[in-house]
This record gives sequence, C-alpha cells and structure tokens, in this order.
Amino acid sequence: MNSIKSFSTETSERYSRALFEISKESNQLDKVEHDVKNFQLLIQSSSDFKNFVKDPTQTIDQQTEVINLLAKKLEFSKILINFFLLLVKKRRIFFSEKITNSFLRLCSKKRGEVKVSLISSKELTKKDLDEISKELSQSMGAILKFDYKVDKELIGGLKLQLGSFMIDTSIKNKLKKYKQLMLES
Repeated sequence: MNSIKSFSTETSERYSRALFEISKESNQLDKVEHDVKNFQLLIQSSSDFKNFVKDPTQTIDQQTEVINLLAKKLEFSKILINFFLLLVKKRRIFFSEKITNSFLRLCSKKRGEVKVSLISSKELTKKDLDEISKELSQSMGAILKFDYKVDKELIGGLKLQLGSFMIDTSIKNKLKKYKQLMLES
C-alpha cells in the first residue's frame, strides 16, 4: 500500500482528528457529527455555496461573515463554528469537504462501524440488505454500513468491497473471465 499521502489529504486528516478530539473531550461528538452532516448536505445541494467555499479569491471577512450566518441559521455547535472560523483564518476552508468526510469516518470508526460498498444487479429489499448486513457483521465482528447501489450492467449477482478486499459474483465478471480464457487459448 502506498504510504505517501497528498498534502491536502494529510492536512485534512490532521484537522479532522483535531475536531474529533475536541468534540469528544467536550462530550459534544454527537452534536458536532450532526452539524457536520448538515454542512455536507448544504455543500452537496448548493453549487453556489460549494463554489464559495472553494474560491480562494474570497476574503477572510467575506468567508467569516458567511460562516457566521450559516452557523446561526443551522444552529451549529460553538465548537464547529470556531473550527470553521479557524479554517477561514488559516485559509484552509477549501479543505472543509475533505475534512468533514474524514471526521465522519472517525465517528463511524469510534462506533465500530465499517463501510462496505455493495452493488447488485437488481434492487434489493430492506429485508435482504438487513440479512446480508447481519450475516457479514457477525462474521466480521463489526457493524457494517452499506453504500448500496444498483448496476443493471452486472446482469446478475453482487459486488462487495470492504477496503481492498473484493468479492465479485456478478455474471458480467464471470463472462469477462471466460472471454479472457478464450482469448488466451
């Protein structure tokens, strides 16, 4: 595995760990996590806000004003407000999306949750997903959170990815393997 991280990734992880530790020490981790999720929803739903945050030509005063207004409107915790204002002051607010993603991963990890990518060829019911989650959670000894998607191109079967470990039972993958065998013969 490549241990060299980009500057933005390393910086984002440091800031997210700092926010996580401060929130945990203040017994406000749940509130800050909730506020961070609201912040992410805003970034995802408003391209104007996303562009504002990533725009390096915005002045510190403009960014501070917007963050304060946003924090008041969304009732952010004092910890998160101060954190975002620090990012503005240090000219790191454009990392906020990476930082908040990393922060949420830390929160999930603290709860013992593991994120798993699950792609199926057809829509699975809530019951099916719960059964898969229950069985895998028991065998893995951790709580699994699925990032679930449907991909009709798989024809049939499932693709499951947990970190670098992948299980691909899709018909598309099997056909691809047969094709490769035929080409090699």
